[in-house]
Amino acid sequence: MHQALAILTFDTDGQGMLEITDDVTSWLRATDIRMGTVTLFCQHTSASLMISENAAPAVRRDLLRWLDLAAPEGDGYEHSAEGEDDMPAHIKAMLTGNSLTIPLADGKMMLGSWQGVFLVEHRRDAHKRYIVAHAMGD
Repeated sequence: MHQALAILTFDTDGQGMLEITDDVTSWLRATDIRMGTVTLFCQHTSASLMISENAAPAVRRDLLRWLDLAAPEGDGYEHSAEGEDDMPAHIKAMLTGNSLTIPLADGKMMLGSWQGVFLVEHRRDAHKRYIVAHAMGD
């Protein structure tokens, strides 16, 4: 059994879904782990990780629109010291999650045909985001 650990760094452009599938795949290739699992963990409370369709951009737009309806910006939040978008960002991150575990086979993530791994930025401003990647297997 082998293990590999890295912190992958991403710059976001503000609210949106940044596909990181290729970045994770490149890192996995360098680990030489062929069969096992990869766990990805977002080290932030206002960004998250998600597996979603990576073919139709409308899916991403619809998901982001739904999250905006579920946790709208504006008055009504006690936590507002960091801006109107901060508390809604925390709620959106809670709804979408901060970690993923994906099986590996032949050194590749076992994603479906239309699936991609996304870093979801819930804040309006650009941020540097850190994702811990841990692969384990043979």
